[in-house]
Amino acid sequence: MSLLGNIKIHALTLLLTVVAEYIGIQKFGAVVMLPLLYALIIGLIISIPKCKILTVEQMEKSADYIGIAVMLLMVKVGLGIGPNLGILTSAGWALILQELGHFFGTIIFGLPVALLLGMRREAVGACYSVDREPNVAIIIDKFGFSSPEGRGVMGMYICGVLIGAMWVSVLAGILAQLGWFHPLALAMGAGVGSASMMAAATAPIIAVYPEFEQQITALAGAANLLTTVLGVYFGLFISLPIMEKTYNFFTGRTREQDLAEEAANHE
Repeated sequence: MSLLGNIKIHALTLLLTVVAEYIGIQKFGAVVMLPLLYALIIGLIISIPKCKILTVEQMEKSADYIGIAVMLLMVKVGLGIGPNLGILTSAGWALILQELGHFFGTIIFGLPVALLLGMRREAVGACYSVDREPNVAIIIDKFGFSSPEGRGVMGMYICGVLIGAMWVSVLAGILAQLGWFHPLALAMGAGVGSASMMAAATAPIIAVYPEFEQQITALAGAANLLTTVLGVYFGLFISLPIMEKTYNFFTGRTREQDLAEEAANHE
């Protein structure tokens, strides 16, 4: 690709960022719309071939830059983990153990549905975690952006951006009104590692239990931070290996077999 083509990609990226940040965070009831959502939508529009803004070659080249962005993201996450290690010793066992649900819950409930829908290796990336930024970085670093696992994790990441906050807001509101769980347990469950989802989930819980507002806010924030602190290591060393072995067990296939079949279908 020419130097001009690279400059065009960077210029469009900068323009999208400026426009998205200018729009800012917009709230519509319990639904919170973040700048990332606008950037995704605008990026989708300008990548439509009929618009003739970007060529296929430029879009493929853009995927190569994801690796650089992921390295910067992991540095940022790492810098945030160190100062917050103290929370691991101060948090109660209930707060720590409930993090297992944030990861294994996606395997137990997500993998069967993904396989029934006909997903292959995409299910590994889509179902091994809640698929927020650090989880996306792990998959892209291990398998690559254009891999089946990369497509799976990005698909779930985009779904989370588009409807995640809306979904958890409705779910948390229903569970809070049913009265099956203590409000503080619901608050802990709201901290899934996404600030927007946490905010959307805690609002209806507080609306049902206003007398617990301060405790709900504090526990949700602690759980969210704990998920971010533990998420990188837990996802990399525990949930992803378990996800791969579980997928291989239920499908009777290895990654090499799936990739070979996918390559043969593309020929």
